[in-house]
Amino acid sequence: MSQYWNALVAKLEPYVPGEQPKDQRYIKLNTNENPYSPSPKALTAIQAEAGAALRLYPDPEGVVLKEAIAAVHGVDTQQVFVGNGSDEVLAHIFHALFQADKPVAFPDISYSFYPVYAHLYELQTQTVALRADFSLNVADFPVNNGGIIFPNPNAPTGCAIGLDALEQLLQQYTNSVVVVDEAYVDFGADTAIPLIQRYPNLLVVQTLSKAYSLAGLRVGFAIGQAHLMSALERVKNSFNSFPLGRMALAGAAAAIRDRAYWEQTRQQVMATRQQTVMVLEQLGFTVLPSMANFVLARPPDGNAEGLYQALKQSGILVRYFNKPRIQDYVRITIGTDEEMAALFAALQPLAEVEAW
Repeated sequence: MSQYWNALVAKLEPYVPGEQPKDQRYIKLNTNENPYSPSPKALTAIQAEAGAALRLYPDPEGVVLKEAIAAVHGVDTQQVFVGNGSDEVLAHIFHALFQADKPVAFPDISYSFYPVYAHLYELQTQTVALRADFSLNVADFPVNNGGIIFPNPNAPTGCAIGLDALEQLLQQYTNSVVVVDEAYVDFGADTAIPLIQRYPNLLVVQTLSKAYSLAGLRVGFAIGQAHLMSALERVKNSFNSFPLGRMALAGAAAAIRDRAYWEQTRQQVMATRQQTVMVLEQLGFTVLPSMANFVLARPPDGNAEGLYQALKQSGILVRYFNKPRIQDYVRITIGTDEEMAALFAALQPLAEVEAW
């Protein structure tokens, strides 16, 4: 019945998330979920909200969460915007801050939701090719752009740039908004949040889905100067003035404040990542340098699709992208030590090394 669709919907190519098959129980190393439970303090806060108060609307401003984020990152609450996952925050950014008369620029290998949002809001796009080693040269962004966005660390490569390179970009591109998508920053990269006071066009986006183990709660936020927040609030209040429910606000605020648990689990992920890289390289894989909770790795024979299928048959899911330049790689989420040991056991025929 697509005759009822409008012309825009007919030409959209929606984002496709990592598969979530239900035919059996899998070790899921394909969607970059945190292998550890959320903060116990967050779970307690969520449970405390699961009562009669759910009949009431939540705070449309999300003040309790904004205050927690502002306190941790040393900013004012007026410099914080919260939304229903960082994907919704990104959607509002594309809608509110990127200009339609010039192309929005992002890397050619990057988060595949960016072109989806651009097409949804009928924006022009221009991709910037990563170097042969998959690193980003910030000088390659076009001067005449309607906005710049990139993940740091990048997805799906895991590679990151330093704050010195970011400052070079901000100093060169002053006439448009520069968005740094920091979904994975807590696993070893440097956040750009300290730079927002000096650069009025810088916007930093983060999520609680990765380092805070709250992918099922759907909470994200942006930090930037107040004039950028005002634009996002105008779009949000024209779209959905109550994006976060009571349980999400309470749980996210408690998770943000529990710095000890956040530090413990992210250190566990980073330690397992280091061990994973070592074992994969012993097995003959080429592994890109990662500052995320995943690695992008090329099997010795370059048959990434075959490896993905073989692992799936073994009950292990990894992510395969049938896309130029990365079609020889699989993306592997960092799981628990036990989950990674199972992965190495499945890969064992590739080389005679100790699995773990």
